[in-house]
Amino acid sequence: MTPKMVANFRRSLSFPNQPSSSSSSFSGTNKPKKIFHVRSTSLPCRSHPLIFQLKDSINELKAWAIISGSEPDHHNRTSDWLRDGLSQLKLVHESLDDLLQLPQTRESLLGHYDLIEKFLEDFLHFVDVYGIFQSLILRLKEEHLAAQIAVRRRDDSKISFYLKTVKKLSKEIGKLVSAVQCIGKYSIPSLDGDAELAGIIRDVIEVTVTVSVAVFNGISISLSSRKSLRIGYLCLSGKKVNNNSTGEGGIEEIQKMAGIMENLWNLRRKKGEEELKLASKGMNEMEDCICGIEIGSERAFRSLISTRVSLLNVLTH
Repeated sequence: MTPKMVANFRRSLSFPNQPSSSSSSFSGTNKPKKIFHVRSTSLPCRSHPLIFQLKDSINELKAWAIISGSEPDHHNRTSDWLRDGLSQLKLVHESLDDLLQLPQTRESLLGHYDLIEKFLEDFLHFVDVYGIFQSLILRLKEEHLAAQIAVRRRDDSKISFYLKTVKKLSKEIGKLVSAVQCIGKYSIPSLDGDAELAGIIRDVIEVTVTVSVAVFNGISISLSSRKSLRIGYLCLSGKKVNNNSTGEGGIEEIQKMAGIMENLWNLRRKKGEEELKLASKGMNEMEDCICGIEIGSERAFRSLISTRVSLLNVLTH
């Protein structure tokens, strides 16, 4: 991403204006020369193109979270929207990692060990949370594959087991929301010229919390929402599901599949071929959705680890 040009510069430098030789020739005394100053604008010495790039990425990610939750056209959140958020989050952390590799950055952070320790603790919490999320998504994927076989075999007992497991996983993923919301709850002390850098790292932490909450909530709500049951009924009835049918914060494909499986279980032995075809189609969509989330979260997870390692290197080098 090309850095934006800076229109106005706040910082200025003062340079001595040497008097001309003609003026000094008229003076026969040894009086000290009078110093004149002129104002000259220059780029902030601590700013770097990577900072502008990182700020742009952070703003784009904030827009992803806000616009998608407020505009009517985006009320229907999809797995593509969710994967896009995880992908942008990965790019933000990669940009921060690149910034932390710069010698100027490390020099700026040296001496602020207490603050770096707080940042390291935040990223450790992120790594722990995303590690748990990875294991829960993997388990959901395994249970979903088993449920696909159960649907084809009309095995009601395994379908029932799948529904119970999904509800448990929904609660476990929901717990991650409160865990991630506790990250970064402290104030940053005044760091003089290094405040910009510290503020950017803090912005990255805050936007990571925002995206994580949207992802975890979206999956958890979709798996357990009562609206999912209504969506599943509409799907099995062959009726169109419009944008207003989805619950706020829910993911379309996950809500559809959760509702289909619930309704399919309620039908029991009355299941017809048409219902089974619709269920199989929905399960295939759900499988693609889960795989996409798994890949996106794994990449975000790895970028979080890399960023924390770079922060740790600031302390050890």
